[in-house]
Amino acid sequence: MEPKVWGLAERPEMLARVLGMADTWPEFIRQDPVGNAHYGRIARELPEYVLFAEDEHGEVVAHAHSLPVALDGEDGTPGELPARGWDEMLVRAFTDLRYGTPPDTVSAVSIVVAPHAQGTGLSARMLSAMRDNARALGFREVVAPVRPSAKHVEPRTPIEEYAFRVRDDGLPYDPWLRVHVRAGATVEAVAPASMTVSASLDDWRAWTGLPFDTEGLVEVPGALVPVHCEPERGYAVYVEPNVWVRHAL
Repeated sequence: MEPKVWGLAERPEMLARVLGMADTWPEFIRQDPVGNAHYGRIARELPEYVLFAEDEHGEVVAHAHSLPVALDGEDGTPGELPARGWDEMLVRAFTDLRYGTPPDTVSAVSIVVAPHAQGTGLSARMLSAMRDNARALGFREVVAPVRPSAKHVEPRTPIEEYAFRVRDDGLPYDPWLRVHVRAGATVEAVAPASMTVSASLDDWRAWTGLPFDTEGLVEVPGALVPVHCEPERGYAVYVEPNVWVRHAL
């Protein structure tokens, strides 16, 4: 039996299970201060923008988070997609909420599938459900700062090259970008500084098991680009690029 997709606003009692679902994020990704400050607020303050898939045993096997944002121009033209991507959308959405700014666009934030349920097509189902949910809420567009799923395999490749690489059939080379395009999205732009994680070398060593004792670029498993290490100054910085896509509804 296929998992059933629900809105968290319909099933608020599932909040803890949605937020507690296992995932496969690298530890350093969990250390983005913007994400730590705002990501958990989405399910609590904006549950109508959170979906989850529940299997026949009542286990949450996937969830999708999105946010309402004011992005378009005053004349209704599509707004510019910010270079700070994921971080910017989180900050902007909750700033808009605080000041009562009416949203005009839905930004995807994440689609996560539990480790044991990966490879079953759930990510595409959750993306489709997110689009349907945004349409039902009255929006005409979903934008997404996509984290390309295979970019970590070639961290030294410029994101500008990788984002627009296509296969012989014209679809994106990257599997997750390909899912978006098959769902109706267009690849629009690069968000070169979508997420930033800066921390001490001791923190990076604890998160990755790597020595972080050499100045320059350090390739870290799961990272889309190398981490910049400054041993003499005692810190390292990861600036993750994402790829902006637009879904017209």
